[in-house]
Amino acid sequence: MVPGSVILIGGDPGIGKSTLILHMLAAYADHGRKALYISGEESAHQIKLRGKRLGALRDSVLLGTESGVERIVAMTRDQLPSILAIDSIQTMNCDDVSSAAGSVTQVRESASRLLEVAKTLDIPVVLIGHVTKEGTLAGPRVLEHMVDTVLYFEGDRSHSYRILRTVKNRYGSTNEIGVFEMKNEGLEPVTNPSQLFLAERPIDAPGSVVLPSLEGTRPILVEVQALVSPTNLGTARRTAIGSDSQRLSLLCAVLEKKAGMDLYGHDIFLNIAGGIRIDEPALDLGVICALASSLREKAIPADMVVCGEVGLAGEVRAARNIEARVIEAQRQGFKEFVMPRSNVEQLNKVEGINISGVSNIQEVLDAVLLNNS
Repeated sequence: MVPGSVILIGGDPGIGKSTLILHMLAAYADHGRKALYISGEESAHQIKLRGKRLGALRDSVLLGTESGVERIVAMTRDQLPSILAIDSIQTMNCDDVSSAAGSVTQVRESASRLLEVAKTLDIPVVLIGHVTKEGTLAGPRVLEHMVDTVLYFEGDRSHSYRILRTVKNRYGSTNEIGVFEMKNEGLEPVTNPSQLFLAERPIDAPGSVVLPSLEGTRPILVEVQALVSPTNLGTARRTAIGSDSQRLSLLCAVLEKKAGMDLYGHDIFLNIAGGIRIDEPALDLGVICALASSLREKAIPADMVVCGEVGLAGEVRAARNIEARVIEAQRQGFKEFVMPRSNVEQLNKVEGINISGVSNIQEVLDAVLLNNS
């Protein structure tokens, strides 16, 4: 937390943003610092009950239930905390602005005055923001330009894990994530997320393959699942959960054109198991293998992982930071790694795992499916 910085945290309702803030303020208090938590959504009694359940009650964590920005600024100047947290920016309002709380004008003006507090008192200010149905932060886009750091707290409420992802950071890298598990006692850091996401993976099931994804510089093994079934409709469906649906359609076209697979009359469903979202190009090879495995009803070896980008000509292109992916796959006990041939040439020898290089999708299908025939 850089003194004087303003951090914006967005996330779906009920995902755990307030829980995350309470944990953070308790950690500040444990280091002998004073924290001020302002809530415009919940009563003091509600917050105290949550803090007690989380074990986050501290004498030096001060609580205020207020939505007027002028009174919040006065309270902050009076108490001079080491950190200020606002929950949420959409509930704040300025007395001299006539529009309703949550409007574009109120959100922009409230954020501007809290930004001034951060800079003049040289303390970090954390703003919690609501998100829209599309998953972006609600309110004016200028809000994201005004703050120094934008974080998204993500996850599926039907799953216990949560990911804190950096979108913007003026003072550091945007290539890191934090992985947490939501328990009754609050958020617990996950030291081995690969094990968490692969805990319920079916063995020898067609349409399932493991991919070493890279979140920033942190490799995480995830399961890519595909279901290819004949359609009863005039137009086949292409549905992707946890990845880009347009990318799925593109890879289906590549399989049809370059590998001779008939996918036109099939509904295709793709899922990244565990609710995690993967946007990196290295996912392509996992999608290709999962689709072919489901269509041909041939299981991919359980101890194999795949990774690589696929181009429109059917070529397999290099993935970044391949050595970290290999080390993570080896650490989790996998014995086979299918990767782009250009990556093999750059890779130092790794003991305990067999590495296969491929240059096009036909070589991929031969390496992955024929190994298990």
